[in-house]
Amino acid sequence: MRQGIPNLGALQAFEATARLGSFSRAADELALTHSAVHRQVSALEARLGVKLFHRARRRIALTDAGAEYASRIRQHLDHIEKDTFSLVSQASLGRRLHIAVLPTLATNWLIPKLADFATGHPDISVSLSIRTLPFRFDDQPFDGAIYHAHTAWPGTQGCLLFAERELVPVCAANHAQTPLSELTHIHLNSRPDAWRHWYAHTGQAYPVHAASGPRYEMFAMVLAAVKSGLGVGLVPGFLAQPEFEKGELVAPFGQQLPVSQGYYFGYSARSQPNPALQVFEQWLSEAAQVSFGRRRPELP
Repeated sequence: MRQGIPNLGALQAFEATARLGSFSRAADELALTHSAVHRQVSALEARLGVKLFHRARRRIALTDAGAEYASRIRQHLDHIEKDTFSLVSQASLGRRLHIAVLPTLATNWLIPKLADFATGHPDISVSLSIRTLPFRFDDQPFDGAIYHAHTAWPGTQGCLLFAERELVPVCAANHAQTPLSELTHIHLNSRPDAWRHWYAHTGQAYPVHAASGPRYEMFAMVLAAVKSGLGVGLVPGFLAQPEFEKGELVAPFGQQLPVSQGYYFGYSARSQPNPALQVFEQWLSEAAQVSFGRRRPELP
């Protein structure tokens, strides 16, 4: 019996609370009550003899020791998840893949096409999880990843699925006649200078009001905000294509911003990919070629 290892449930409660910054949010994620999560974290602190959180009224914040411990526990839990997923996959009659994806790309492009993959490969189950930042496959429970970058991640193999090519200023159809200067500029957190670069590319001065617009975490949020009439967003043309075709969004401001990044599919270069992953890579490559290998429709 390993006497030094705390209860796994307590570690999960602590990691979720540390990641989400709230006992209540951790409770929602773990399907527990607020008091149950609080008790488990308090019991963990008592067992360790270390204060993991500062508590001030209804607010909590990690101590230095808590932050370091949370980071290490998160890695260990990810490894447990990866090992468990691998074991279940091997024991299953079928084959399972766990793929990290970008949220808007998954929603607008990948998931609508997965039915075709499932029809052609009913023995391969594909699970998706959101990741927006680079990671090492040794530290994460994924077989592969679809990611956005200038080049392939170090230590990976795979393929470029398609080039992004451009960012397009888009707004709701009922704002088509509104001057750009009168619209709130909506930004993406991971591309904070995109609007500045667009103005420079078009030879225009970057207005002060443009920099003060709201910032969102994902392109899906930007698109939703634009469709709701909150302003104008700068997004990849292919992500907005379904809304263009429905007439919900328009691109009335002329020039696009060329970009050099692309969307890659990759996996660890340290080991030979399993046959299911190779099948999925081939299907992804062909699907991307069908979607983006030909000339794109003209933007409205």
